[in-house]
Amino acid sequence: MSDKPMRAGDVPGSEDRGTVERLAGAWLAETQRYDTDAAREARTGWERGALSERAAQDLATWVTARVTDTGFTEDEGPYVAGPVRITPSDKDTVHAWLRARGHEV
Repeated sequence: MSDKPMRAGDVPGSEDRGTVERLAGAWLAETQRYDTDAAREARTGWERGALSERAAQDLATWVTARVTDTGFTEDEGPYVAGPVRITPSDKDTVHAWLRARGHEV
């Protein structure tokens, strides 16, 4: 992961901005471990404030697949362990952020 600060572009509200930055950082770190070329492309887009369509779709899919805090009780479904806490609301925030930038999610 780079020491360079990451950019999220114009995310309205500090809570939304913080959510997108936190999850994009985790996504970029995981992508770096598994696909360095995709990670390089995604990081470049993220840092200049404009993800490619491929990177945007990867982020949308990643955040959906990694919802870890479902809010279910133990009887309704298990807690899913992950490197970051991701709620359904967090997923919606990232998806809205991507849609606001013209990506189909």
